[in-house]
Amino acid sequence: MATINLLPWREARREAQKKHFLMLCGVFLLAGFCLLFLAHRYIYNEIYHQQARNQYLKKAIKNIAQEIKEIQALKEKKEQLLQRMSIIQSLQGNRPVLVRVFDEIARIIPEGVHFKNLEMIGHRIKLVGIAEANSQVSTLMRNLDNSPWFDNPNLTAVRKSILNGQRVNEFDLTIFQVTPPVTTEPSS
Repeated sequence: MATINLLPWREARREAQKKHFLMLCGVFLLAGFCLLFLAHRYIYNEIYHQQARNQYLKKAIKNIAQEIKEIQALKEKKEQLLQRMSIIQSLQGNRPVLVRVFDEIARIIPEGVHFKNLEMIGHRIKLVGIAEANSQVSTLMRNLDNSPWFDNPNLTAVRKSILNGQRVNEFDLTIFQVTPPVTTEPSS
């Protein structure tokens, strides 16, 4: 004998499919929220680590910038010290030359000529002096021209004046100091 099922099986199947669909929707919704939460945590964690790295790099850059400033200050100080050393060395190197220049001036100055002022700027020497006669000024210029320590004597002014009741010639003279070449004596 055949059995006939008179119960509403289609509605029961529809209800079961509906429950199954809602359960699947709930599972996928829960899985979506879980994935969204995990993605959010991952991105937040990455941002946190990147910010920590950025902070570290900012500190490192700040430290390096400070070190660069210190290095630049040291370089400037080194340059200043090198300039001072070169000035001191040039002064010490010129010391014998200056002594020799003054010695040469004292040696070639003719009788009756006196200097009121002697000014040396670099290799240029400006002399202001008094001579009893014009011939003494000429002799001084010849002596300066013949000296190996001086070059290009230039008389810029000669003025007549009275000093202690005597007529004298006051003169302005410019010369250039040169270092004569070193001559070596051949050994016998």
